[in-house]
Order: sequence, then structure tokens, then C-alpha cells
Amino acid sequence: MATPLRWPSEAIWQEVEPALPGFTVEVLPEVDSTNSELMRRARAGQTDPVLLVAERQTAGRGRMGRQWASGADSGALALTFSMGLQLAPADWSGLSLAVGVAVAQSLHPDIRLKWPNDLWWHDRKLAGILIETANWTTASTSRYVVVGVGLNIQTPPASDFSTAPAGLAELLPGMDATQVLHRVVGPLVRSLKTFESLGFAPFQLPFKAIDALAQVPVVLTNGVQGQAQGVDRSGALRVATAQGLQLVTSSEVSVRVQPTPGDVAI
Repeated sequence: MATPLRWPSEAIWQEVEPALPGFTVEVLPEVDSTNSELMRRARAGQTDPVLLVAERQTAGRGRMGRQWASGADSGALALTFSMGLQLAPADWSGLSLAVGVAVAQSLHPDIRLKWPNDLWWHDRKLAGILIETANWTTASTSRYVVVGVGLNIQTPPASDFSTAPAGLAELLPGMDATQVLHRVVGPLVRSLKTFESLGFAPFQLPFKAIDALAQVPVVLTNGVQGQAQGVDRSGALRVATAQGLQLVTSSEVSVRVQPTPGDVAI
């Protein structure tokens, strides 16, 4: 039997609560999806700031309905968590990139961010981010935001995924899910508050430094092909196509690397 992990709930609470009054940390042995659970609570009127961690996630979700099920007993193989809080930025554009930059920078300098929400290492997927929002009051522009992160600690079997996976243990041997959580949450909260005040602008240059698609041939799910050329000030992907420059938002399409002869699409 695996040794139960000792989650640093108190240490995380002490770091975050001054910035988010009323903040709590909750660890569940099993849940269908941490994002789904917090969205259910939000619809029921529970909108206090909370970090929800799942030791095992049975029906995790990614962008465009993709599944992310950790299947990891006691968090040994993956870390799955969601942060729920109220935010009121002037412009929501680029939020997933701001979150991705925060998570990547808090972990390792070699991690790259594949627009709009995947962390990569050596062209393999290390983590995914899913952001959902709910209107918590009709009298305010604030919305309740749920930021979900699913991150591989150990490298899963490649046959289980459409994109070859990576594990954080390849970069940071010996670091378990509890240590990763403690390392990530503080910077994530600070970045969310910065985004609320200043929007995506402070994250544009940090994103450029870790952009996994910079100058890479890509294919959009609408069939358009071109070369990725970074993002604009709103976080929209710039794609140079035969028809000219296109700005792509994450709500419109998803992007994959265009394979060259002999390569495997990822």
C-alpha cells in the first residue's frame, strides 16, 4: 500500500489567505473532476476562494470536451487541482496564457507553453489547463473563475494519449505531488491578481520566452495552415498563412504542429 501523501494545506493557506480573505484548502480522496465540483458549488452559490485537490480524478476534462482522468491513487502519478475565486478584470483575453506562464515559471525553466493552455517539455505534453467561469451575481462584472490544472508527475504510457506525454519527474526527480502543489499555488494566485489588475500585458513577454509554437508550422482545426508567430497584446495567436496574417482566439479553434515528412503529428 502506498504511503499517504502529506498535503501542505496549512502552509499554502498561510501564503495565500492574506491575498484572498476567506481562502480555504480542501483535499478529496476522489472526485469526478475538481473543475466540475467547483462549478457545481458555484451554481449553488458557493463562491468563496478555494483550492480543491483530488488525489484521484475519475472524469477530468480538458478543452473542447477532452478527458483528463488521473487514475492516480494518492496523487503518486499526477497532480490534479482547481482554484476557484472571484475576478473582475477589464478584459478576460489571455487568461489561460497568464495561468500557463505562472505554472511553467514556478516549475522549471525548460518547460514551454503551447498556446493556449498546454505545458510541454521536449515536444511532449506535461500538463493541461482548463479555465471556466460562472456569473456569481448579476449586479457586478465579477465572475467566479475556476482554474483547473492536470499535471503528470510520473510519465504515463504513451499509448494512452494522442500527444506523447512527459512527466515532471524527468525534470525534477524526487519531487512528489505535494511539493509541486506548494510550489505552484502561490505564484498562480499572484498571477491571477496581476491579471485582474493589468490584464495580459505583463505576461506577453514572459510568454514569448517560453512559446512552444514560435515560428513553427501549425494546422488549425478549421483546416488553415500557417506559421505561428507569437501572440498579440490580447493573447490571440498570430498565424501567417497564404492568405495573410490571421489572429486566432482559443474559443475558435485548436492548434497542432504541422508534421514534416517522416514526423509524427503531436
